[in-house]
Amino acid sequence: MPRPSLKEQLLVAGLETFHRRGFNATSVQDITDAAGAPKGSFYNHFESKEALAVEAVHRYQEKGRARLAILRETRLAPLRRLRKYFETLVGLVVEAEFNSGCLLGNFASELSGQSPAVREAVAGAFELWSDEIARVIGEAQQGGAVPSGASPKALADFALEAWEGAQMRARAAKDRAPLDLFLKLTFAKILG
Repeated sequence: MPRPSLKEQLLVAGLETFHRRGFNATSVQDITDAAGAPKGSFYNHFESKEALAVEAVHRYQEKGRARLAILRETRLAPLRRLRKYFETLVGLVVEAEFNSGCLLGNFASELSGQSPAVREAVAGAFELWSDEIARVIGEAQQGGAVPSGASPKALADFALEAWEGAQMRARAAKDRAPLDLFLKLTFAKILG
């Protein structure tokens, strides 16, 4: 198997370090140390730490697309697919012991007033994520499983925003209760 390029090593190390520590608490030295690369090599591949953060958002989004595949499993009813998807996300948060949360939510909180480039990348990623959820909610509405009083996009945006808030609360409390409450209310009251 070929060895990953230095740029790839830096991107992977940057994504992992940003996710674990946040943007402002991560230095270029932290990233190059994690990648096992000389500090000077960083700027051969990235214009700035901010440029790496934008690429990290895109890579994080790519990783998330693999988990979105469950939303296309048409052998399951739309709401079952959506619930299974969010249950998978709950499992990831719990497995990480409530330490990392969602990179998109973390960057939105930390950088929205600091970096227009990162803010735009995060906003775009949230929009595409919401569109995937809205598609499934639309299917559920067509099948009569979800009332049609609100648009699929509005319901998807609300569910995604509730999910992000539940994650933050779970991290603060180091407890899965906010995640369980999200699942219960989202599927019994909001989409039920």
